[in-house]
Amino acid sequence: MSAPLRVLTLGESMGLLRGDGIGGFERLPAASIDTGGAEGNTAVGLARLGVPVTWLGRVGDDALGRRVCGDLRAEGVDVLAITDPAAPTGLMLKSTPRAGTTVIEYYRAGSAGSRLTPADLDRLDFAAYGIIHITGVTLALSASARATVHEAVDRARAHGLLVSFAVNHRSKLWDRDRARAAYLDLLPRVDIVFASDEEAELVSRPSGAAPLAELARALGALGPREAVVTLGDRGAIAEIDGAAHLIAADKISPVDTVGAGDAFAAGYLAARAAGHPAYERLRVATRCGAFACLHPGDWQGAARQSDLDQGFGITVVR
Repeated sequence: MSAPLRVLTLGESMGLLRGDGIGGFERLPAASIDTGGAEGNTAVGLARLGVPVTWLGRVGDDALGRRVCGDLRAEGVDVLAITDPAAPTGLMLKSTPRAGTTVIEYYRAGSAGSRLTPADLDRLDFAAYGIIHITGVTLALSASARATVHEAVDRARAHGLLVSFAVNHRSKLWDRDRARAAYLDLLPRVDIVFASDEEAELVSRPSGAAPLAELARALGALGPREAVVTLGDRGAIAEIDGAAHLIAADKISPVDTVGAGDAFAAGYLAARAAGHPAYERLRVATRCGAFACLHPGDWQGAARQSDLDQGFGITVVR
């Protein structure tokens, strides 16, 4: 089998403060310092599965920026970081006010990551990659970040790359109408799209009475040849090259579901890069998503191939 295609991803990775224990930050006595961000999480997931991957982004000239770059490099990600002395690295707060509930707060307005520009892409050789993965988070950060995504897609398509897009809607960053317009603008130039069932409904707006399979079909009708809709503990549905697919979820007791979608995308793209057929891509993706839910960190639970082979107590529901 040939070596997997190199993947390029770009966006904002941030510092993360994760509250220790149950409760809000107004009462918690301590927190753990960590890092997170959708594109960086996916990059780690790919690297752990043996896929060569590059992450491009901006960080501040500060300790959190150095921590972000160090964490990604330690996981085998090729990091192309632009240090921005005029803006800080973004920050995310993550707490568990009550068991089973996770609250995320962002401090990223005016952050270094939001100041990504099309000129930052000049340091990339697009011919060296086979897939580019982007998310709706970067579209939401700023006008310049949004322009960078579109320029990256233009350059990727000119070089024959597969374009992968995870909707990753963040309601705290923009309203539904602006977000939907931006997603619809991009989707005709995308080959692969990942969305939760709620995100698929936001983007494609099929009839509320439509069966689940219609979510993937409607999403694919907007342009992507591979439309994948994640359903949490119900698995995933997909419309891939005109064929419908359904896969059940792995039965687990989740610790934290944040980052599961990023891990799912990493698993799918890793299997896609290795040339596996559609059902195998979905099987790997759902298992990667399950593993991510077994750790409180955003990316620390990303699976390695040995994890997928051994199962680590995960029972596949068939």
